[in-house]
Amino acid sequence: MKSTLYYLHALSALHVGTGQGAGVIDLPIAREKATHLPYVPGSGLKGVLREELRPNNCADKPRWDALFGPERIQDDNGYAGALTVNDAHLLCFPVRSLAGTFAWATCPFILARYGREAQWLSLDIPQIPDLPNDETASITTDSVLTHQDILVLEDLDLAIAKTADEWAKHIADAVFASDTYWQTLFKQRLAILPDGVFDFLAETATEVRARIRIDQERRTVAKGALWYEENLPAESILYGMVGAERARHKDINATAEEMLKDIPQGPLRLQLGGKASVGRGQILWIKREA
Repeated sequence: MKSTLYYLHALSALHVGTGQGAGVIDLPIAREKATHLPYVPGSGLKGVLREELRPNNCADKPRWDALFGPERIQDDNGYAGALTVNDAHLLCFPVRSLAGTFAWATCPFILARYGREAQWLSLDIPQIPDLPNDETASITTDSVLTHQDILVLEDLDLAIAKTADEWAKHIADAVFASDTYWQTLFKQRLAILPDGVFDFLAETATEVRARIRIDQERRTVAKGALWYEENLPAESILYGMVGAERARHKDINATAEEMLKDIPQGPLRLQLGGKASVGRGQILWIKREA
């Protein structure tokens, strides 16, 4: 199998849900069982890519079928598609900041998980900063997030160490490869937080919106028609692995590397998850060059 990394950049609030919730939030987002961090299932993303890349020309359909698998399995024509799309895990989470509007927050645990995948692909990654305690965060040397020499995120005050430059460059070059303006913006706003602080923010600082349904006769809120939806905020950044094997279609003879190249590097603008009719789920897909 030939594999590489991909990134998702949320341009609007992103709701990839798990159905009805049992708590205060009626429609929560998908979260990992062990870490409780938000994620995007690879199955949904693969389906979105399948429709985005659906060919208009019938002559190109066998190649598309070879990549994603047949639309219908009849008799003995079944085979597995070449493409594998793994779940997208959280990399940077936007958090309100007293200075600089907001910070792209991450933490050593997330960077270690990301680094494990990157090293498997033989990619060079920076060293993870050593935070001396749970009250210190790492920012870049040209950060705009400091207020009176402290970092204020939501209602948390953190001391600062300026050791995040290499990680800021690594992520900015990958996610905003063709946009120097956004590369600079990202480098000025990256904050590497202690694991415990990040876990608290990822749990409590997601975007929750109230929704209602209007009674057509009374023109007021229908009885029982108030509910709350959780979203990943706009500017969230996620990453995952995408890979391909050789084509198994009887009419297509292509290697794993050739099949992986059929997925564009992007950026592709896609609609992912639910609530599309109210503007949710606008994302950019960026595939790292294999």
